[in-house]
Amino acid sequence: MAEPEVKAANFIRHIVEADLAADKYASRRWSGQPGSGPQQLAGPPDPAKIRTRFPPEPNGYLHFGHAKSILLNFGLAQDFGGNCHLRFDDTNPEREDQEYVDAIISAVKWLGCDWNENLYHASDYFDFMYEAAESLIQSGNAYVDSQSAEEMRANRGTLTERGKNSPFRKRSVTENLDLFRRMRAAEFSDGTHILRAKIDMAAPNINLRDPAIYRIRHAEHHRTGNKWCIYPMYTYAHPIEDALENITHSICTLEFEDQRPFYDWLIERLAEGGLLAQPVPRQYEFSRLNLSYVVLSKRKLIQLVEEKHVTGWDDPRMPTLVGARRRGFTAEGFRLFAERIGVSKSDSWIDMSVLEECMREHLNETALRRIAVLDPLKLIIDNCPENHEELCEAPNHPQYPQLGKRPIPFSRELWIEREDFMETPAKGYFRLFPGNTVRLRYGFVVTCIGADKDANGNIVAVHCEYMPDSKSGTPGADTYKVKGNLHWVSARHAYPCEVRLYDRLFSVANPGAGERDFLLDLNPDSMRVIAAQLEPSLKDAKPEDRFQFERHGYFVADLRDSAPGKPVFNRAVTMKDSWTKPR
Repeated sequence: MAEPEVKAANFIRHIVEADLAADKYASRRWSGQPGSGPQQLAGPPDPAKIRTRFPPEPNGYLHFGHAKSILLNFGLAQDFGGNCHLRFDDTNPEREDQEYVDAIISAVKWLGCDWNENLYHASDYFDFMYEAAESLIQSGNAYVDSQSAEEMRANRGTLTERGKNSPFRKRSVTENLDLFRRMRAAEFSDGTHILRAKIDMAAPNINLRDPAIYRIRHAEHHRTGNKWCIYPMYTYAHPIEDALENITHSICTLEFEDQRPFYDWLIERLAEGGLLAQPVPRQYEFSRLNLSYVVLSKRKLIQLVEEKHVTGWDDPRMPTLVGARRRGFTAEGFRLFAERIGVSKSDSWIDMSVLEECMREHLNETALRRIAVLDPLKLIIDNCPENHEELCEAPNHPQYPQLGKRPIPFSRELWIEREDFMETPAKGYFRLFPGNTVRLRYGFVVTCIGADKDANGNIVAVHCEYMPDSKSGTPGADTYKVKGNLHWVSARHAYPCEVRLYDRLFSVANPGAGERDFLLDLNPDSMRVIAAQLEPSLKDAKPEDRFQFERHGYFVADLRDSAPGKPVFNRAVTMKDSWTKPR
């Protein structure tokens, strides 16, 4: 098999190496009461190791962009002998569901990542987060605001105009604590009050203009039920989770860069009050994945599913990991892709062909070879006896002879590709036409003697004669010199099968560019369903068995729709990058 690629250096790896060399976390210790609170969930810190985390929100399925983050965080922990946590940021009960939790766990496992015992939820820390919020109120760093959402928005200011202080910003500590506790006690309806950090309404960074940290939501949580009617904001919960779990390097995408000052402000205030360990985690940002011919916006993915432009989250055309798995993409291909595109601070676009080539490279190494005729045309060998049958042999993988050969039945009537016959051949055409001689791959040499047509003049069958002494692999077979080499399956033994030819979901590189509706850029030819004829061994394929159909590309037995003895095949990628815009 091919040698694995050497991991490329990147700025985050350099930071980790420098921190470990300096024993940056050697002094880390709990500064509150030992043995109390959720800070023990992560176990005692080890200064020789790092802790990273992948913190998805359980409100949708993971997509290709998440794969980059997953492999970065888990890869760093593995490479430096540390731990990576899988943590669900379940702070928004109205949009979350156990279905998404289960799907995320499955997808991360599929990528080959292991969090061991380090599986956590933001909801594990709701009690602590509430206590931390009361501590911020008591230290004068938070207050209850009773403005409407519209008033808060208007007073927030703009990038060029300062914000305005809330008329409730000067409430006393006693009044703020009373209101906050009554918020928890369900005395108020949604939107009546909100808890805000008290920082600076004139700050150039809008994220520091008294950001909201708790809101009222009378909604049942999929884990805590109806215990809470107030929930922390993600930007408040996330740094607390990192600190409680002893995370050393909190790695996220660039859209969170403007949130880092609040991240630092919050955990520094809580550490000063003895609620969090020192030294506190540090956030680092890298560029998110921008991939051509897909959309990675969760809102747009939900729209595609809900409006039934696709068959579901696991539609093989969707840029979700569950869809990619059904498509026939591999975890190893995603790993190769992540290494190839690297990690940087600069936003850039990656062409879909890079991901497809990574999948193609891995599948070329691992997929067994099989024969499939996707557009069948009958070929009749006139000088072959009616009931004649014999076996030919084909290698399971031409690059690895140790994988052996398989038998392929041969008979008088075969299926060949319709494009492999031309009544009037074009220049340079070396396949079947009247009078031409070709080799049936792994079989015999045949000469075309004619063709049958229907009433409309369409070719319905091709007639040939074969040379019985020309069978591949037998003595003297190589004396026949021909230019054409065709693949085929025996009509008597073939497995008739539904095959789905998937292509890119969008027909332009940047769907919805500018103000354009991204749905207008859907590719009308993103899926074709055909009736193919396959070599009989493919009838026994199990879900997720992957093969190279010679000449056609890489295919997988569908994970959902295949049945025992009746697999359905999806095309993962073609043999080479031959994609062109359909319009």
